[in-house]
Amino acid sequence: MKLGIVGAGMIVHDVLSFLTQVKGIEITAICSRKSSYEKAKQLAQQADIPLVYEDLEAMLEDDQIDAIYIGVPNDQHFALAKTALLAKKHVLVEKPFTSNHREALVLADLAKEQGCILYEAVSTHHLPNMLYLKEDLPKLGEIRIVTLNYSQYSSRYDAFKQGVIAPAFDPKLSGGALMDLNIYNLNFVLNLFGEPTNVEYFANVQKGIDTSGILILDYPTFKCVCTGAKDCKAPLFNSIQGEKGSIIIQSSVSTLVNYQVILNDSTKKQSSTTEGEIFNYSEGKHRMFDVFVEFERIVREDDRTQAQKMLDLSVLSMKVQTEARMKAGIVFPADLSEVQ
Repeated sequence: MKLGIVGAGMIVHDVLSFLTQVKGIEITAICSRKSSYEKAKQLAQQADIPLVYEDLEAMLEDDQIDAIYIGVPNDQHFALAKTALLAKKHVLVEKPFTSNHREALVLADLAKEQGCILYEAVSTHHLPNMLYLKEDLPKLGEIRIVTLNYSQYSSRYDAFKQGVIAPAFDPKLSGGALMDLNIYNLNFVLNLFGEPTNVEYFANVQKGIDTSGILILDYPTFKCVCTGAKDCKAPLFNSIQGEKGSIIIQSSVSTLVNYQVILNDSTKKQSSTTEGEIFNYSEGKHRMFDVFVEFERIVREDDRTQAQKMLDLSVLSMKVQTEARMKAGIVFPADLSEVQ
């Protein structure tokens, strides 16, 4: 696969730290806005990327490029993915998939029309520990309570309070704690349990954006609470509680460093986190490594079944986050404009 990269920010720096190790992917070009062109040139030199563009359509005219990876601010995902799909390129777009549900539906339909693979780069879905955790989930019996917390005090929060707004805090750029951090919790739950019957979002809103919030997902037989915060932090602790036991994760689900299975013992009144067995199948790889491995495989094998399964999950995550934001009164410009 000959891959073109769109963006020159932190996430692209992160991806380039391991991407050359992914078999089957050749980085052919990088594209950025004029304001970031020098950064893109530096990245190209560091990663031996032969071509640098400041115009996406010019890069898309290269017939040798098979696929595009989009690593730019959230509000640009829809327009850039649409442009790439219209050029009949496969697309891997960073999380969150789009700004809202309407955009996600338009992209999904367009990908089908164009015969292209459209994929979201959510690390959680592809982590080896996640795949094994899904196999161990039935050991817990009937699930009753799910609690997830991804709270990380942002290095840009102090500046935000002074009026300096970074993209992750900018409602105009589809930012906020739900879109940046809690989206991992949401994807984790949707992957395991599917669509909830009801969604509520109780957010701490400053300057029109959620700096932290609690997402509540209601399922027929259990309740789920997802906390995401950029204005405060706490030790990361996640649990899935069932009638026969629990699974404990003491990292964000975006990295899922390991997980612990604790089965209930009727002779003890309360379980301890020192009990049970800890599992780790990650092999120390970068959290995004397996995303690119799977994307390359799906394109190479033309695995439309798996591609559609994951695309459906991305569309669902956008449906739920849009409903959650609207209930909390958090509205993006993309929600007010016509999708074109």
